[in-house]
Amino acid sequence: MSDHCKHSCGHRNADHFPHQSVGSIPEGKIPTNATEEVFRVRGMDCSEEIAAVEKALKPIPGILGIRANLMASSVTVYHDGSVGQALLVQAIHRSGLKIQTGDAKDEKRASKTPWLVGSAGVFTGLGIFLEWCGLKGTIWPEVGFIVAMFTGGALVFPKALRSLMALSLDMNVLMTVAVAGAVLIGQHAEGAAVVFLFSLSELLEAWSVGRARRAIQALMQLAPDNAVVKREGNFIEVPTEEVLIGETLFVKSGQKIPLDGTVLKGISAVDQAPITGESVPVEKKMGDPVYAGTINGEGSLEIRTTKTAGETTLSHIIKLVEEAQQQKAPAQRFVDVFAKYYTPAVMILALCVAIIPLLILGVAGMDWVYRALVLLVIACPCALVISTPVSIVSGLTAMARLGVLIKGGAVLEALGQVRVLALDKTGTITEGRPQVLEVIPFENTPTEEIIRIAAAIDAHSTHPLAQSVVRYATENNISFSAAEDYQAKTGRGAEATISGHSYLVGNHRFVHELGICSEKLEEMLAKIEADAKSVVVVGHRPHQDCTGEVLGVLVVGDTVRSNAAEAIARIRQAGIRKVVMLSGDNIRTVHAIAQKVGVDDAHGDLLPENKIERVRNLAAEFGSIAMIGDGVNDAPALAAANVGIAMGTSGTDTAIETADIALMRDDLMMVSEAIYLGRRTVGIIRFNIAFALVIKAVFLILALLGHTSLWLAVLADTGTTLLVIANALRLLRH
Repeated sequence: MSDHCKHSCGHRNADHFPHQSVGSIPEGKIPTNATEEVFRVRGMDCSEEIAAVEKALKPIPGILGIRANLMASSVTVYHDGSVGQALLVQAIHRSGLKIQTGDAKDEKRASKTPWLVGSAGVFTGLGIFLEWCGLKGTIWPEVGFIVAMFTGGALVFPKALRSLMALSLDMNVLMTVAVAGAVLIGQHAEGAAVVFLFSLSELLEAWSVGRARRAIQALMQLAPDNAVVKREGNFIEVPTEEVLIGETLFVKSGQKIPLDGTVLKGISAVDQAPITGESVPVEKKMGDPVYAGTINGEGSLEIRTTKTAGETTLSHIIKLVEEAQQQKAPAQRFVDVFAKYYTPAVMILALCVAIIPLLILGVAGMDWVYRALVLLVIACPCALVISTPVSIVSGLTAMARLGVLIKGGAVLEALGQVRVLALDKTGTITEGRPQVLEVIPFENTPTEEIIRIAAAIDAHSTHPLAQSVVRYATENNISFSAAEDYQAKTGRGAEATISGHSYLVGNHRFVHELGICSEKLEEMLAKIEADAKSVVVVGHRPHQDCTGEVLGVLVVGDTVRSNAAEAIARIRQAGIRKVVMLSGDNIRTVHAIAQKVGVDDAHGDLLPENKIERVRNLAAEFGSIAMIGDGVNDAPALAAANVGIAMGTSGTDTAIETADIALMRDDLMMVSEAIYLGRRTVGIIRFNIAFALVIKAVFLILALLGHTSLWLAVLADTGTTLLVIANALRLLRH
């Protein structure tokens, strides 16, 4: 079997298969015992390529169905066993896609595209520069424009040829006609600019899809490849795929949990941020659920598995991302639809205008041939075609200046149509890390002394709560030395010796077990915990003749970003009708923060599948939704939204890869700017298209009536192109 394919073992005669229309087949509709061929392909970056490969494979006898996975860059072919692999490879190559072999040639081919696009841009700019230098009318600027058309056209013209051979007119054909028309009327600069801008937009689209593919790969790396499982009384290491439901796993301190399950033995704090987005580790004890990909804290755990590797919550997140990305197919652009009918219609009209009068009137009908030539010049869709990409490039450049990275023009257009905004809490509305919010002294103990004792003990720990205490002491210039005889108490806290005395830092449970919890402390801790904040109790540990006592309490929590409320207000001013918070944290905290920052609606205790469901419901209600997040748990919702926005510096790599937009500063104020600029871009695109169409319509009528000439047609076409370009470039002044 070759490196690029894999087969299933089943083979059956074609007569035994139920009738199946050839084409894409949904999950669960694969014919029983069908032979399966999986091809990794290069060049499949949008729905046009998917349609092309399906069209190439459909006519082959014995093909039962085709499934193209844009995110995996793969094509799966189901057939009755009678189709040879070589025949399938040839068909895929005819569609314009190439089979990936994973060798150096593949990398070399992939690296050519940016160079071709870059060369087209450089030579176009060189030609324009030479014209500005007074060389207009000489051969040198024309050489630059011609080289630009050939380098950029290398990505467009072959696709156009394949479309014509398949009797299909797509955007590539339209672009080729535009360039040919520009050359015929002597507008080489215009043709070079059209080729460069279109090839640049195609490169951005391919880059966006490639980033999404890498996001899924990052998700897959969260869970470990191996697990320590108990078999025949001994713990052995095996691949996670081989672990069955009900087996016992052993997870050491600091290790990632390999599979979903429930705790059988041990107590530990588990960092669930990759799955639930919770900012503070959650204490796990016997009977509590744990998720694959989460990180075990300071204690060891024995876990009984409840799901296999392919059924874990993490696997479900990966599947949700894949499905959501595939569902979000590129919007069918108006120009594509228009070109499907406009170009052939005008060509047929011009042919009729030239031939019919000539056949009827003979030599006297030559005037109609001239009118047909004028029609063909008017038919050159340069202004129409260039109106969208130049607006997109200008909008993307303006966004980049603001520190907002957008993955392609389709995202920019979608951003301008957003009506509702959903956002995560942790790392988006809040800072995303625990901080000491308050120090409450007991028995007149000085506040500085409480912090010094807590920091001296916590200096030994890597627990997020302990680190927040040490950080607080440092920021407040409180000096301390690491305590001696440190002992971590899993699920409770820690104790150590300072200047010969035994001290402790811990949770409510720890001080209760030590017998130093009073009624006053109970009431205080209950109130603090009701606000969903964490507590660190500092005190003397009972030892020998010392009964022990509580010295003070540190209140730890996640702080709201200082400008969150103002940012939400500006987002509404940008035209957003509703702002909704979706969080994995407890509902009390979520509602409290939502009320503080002015969010319209808030939902807490949400797992990734709950978030994606909420996003889809909001999209169904309002028509278009944007989602802001920063964690892996937000990735499915980011992918499902019309526009996914990731917080750039605090956001995880997966969230940034999956999202359509990345904020390079963790500043929500940038969101309102992005939305405003997106709306402005959409407005300019619509105006440019409408303006170009009106001019075309007017001159088409004038051409048919014989009231215009070739030079006027050239002037109209060139003038319209220059005007739409100038209008689009206004976006750069934002």
